[in-house]
Amino acid sequence: MFVITADQVDSRHTSDAVEDTLAAVNSTHKRALELPAERTAGDEIQLLTADATTALSITLELFREGRWSIGLAPGDVEFPLGSSTRASTGDAFFAARTAVERAKPRLVRFACEPGARVDRQQAEDLDALVSILLLVLDRRTDGGWEVRDLLSTGMTQAEAAERLGITPGAVSLRVRAAGIRQEDAAVSALVRMLENLNPLPDA
Repeated sequence: MFVITADQVDSRHTSDAVEDTLAAVNSTHKRALELPAERTAGDEIQLLTADATTALSITLELFREGRWSIGLAPGDVEFPLGSSTRASTGDAFFAARTAVERAKPRLVRFACEPGARVDRQQAEDLDALVSILLLVLDRRTDGGWEVRDLLSTGMTQAEAAERLGITPGAVSLRVRAAGIRQEDAAVSALVRMLENLNPLPDA
């Protein structure tokens, strides 16, 4: 399982982002969440998923918002789950709390903390590689994100160019500058790493 705990950055001086973020996460990822994501305390959200792709996707989405410290924890949870995410418990939930605290002083505000049965060195490797990807994404321009979002819907580069009213060559330049192909390759590799971190159930 994967638990994500995210704490809103500088919430005392900014508007509450929890409700809008929860609505987006629960709408987009409803089928992949074990229970609905929810507010756990104040300006903090927590979610649980068994799917590595979903865990990484939500991490990247929260990072893009620029308003969250993000703790990701692969590990065990106690079954049966509670009536809600907040009422559930287990090793991964405790690790996610450690992860979000470790994330707060970091440049990209992300940390991965493994549960007890997850190899720590592998988790640290994943932490480092996700952090590099986040640094790359943090430097992406609005124009790069504009093309990324259109291509994510299944559009071709030619179709994106037509939608944006620019030439296909200009779209190609944005794709290269934004590192979109490299992002896709990195995400695929990181998902595989996350899947290998996920502990097997007891025999």
